Amino acid sequence: MRIERELMRGAGPVAVLKLLERREMYGYELVEALARRSDGVLAMGQSTLYPMLYNLEAKGLIESFERTAPSGRDRRYYRITKRGRTQLAHTAAHWQAVVQAMQALGIVPGGVSPREAGA
Repeated sequence: MRIERELMRGAGPVAVLKLLERREMYGYELVEALARRSDGVLAMGQSTLYPMLYNLEAKGLIESFERTAPSGRDRRYYRITKRGRTQLAHTAAHWQAVVQAMQALGIVPGGVSPREAGA
């Protein structure tokens, strides 16, 4: 299942930041990792990813640099910045709150509402 465009707007950037928190990656590598690690839910084409990367870079959340790959080909790699790490932590906390609210409503399995817990 692929998620709606509006949800992707919120989920895509945080997913990219999370992947770049682990290590530097180039564009196609990000496309593949997003699809693989999310079982296709966050799959996106390069035409969606690159504008997102340019936007994240313009905001100072990531930075890019060129490196020559073992194949001899120059590639543009991306890495998260300190500002990006701060933003990722902030956004992750918001996503956690949304997930907990959805669990409390019974939309996402695994949660118990405060009312059901006797709070």
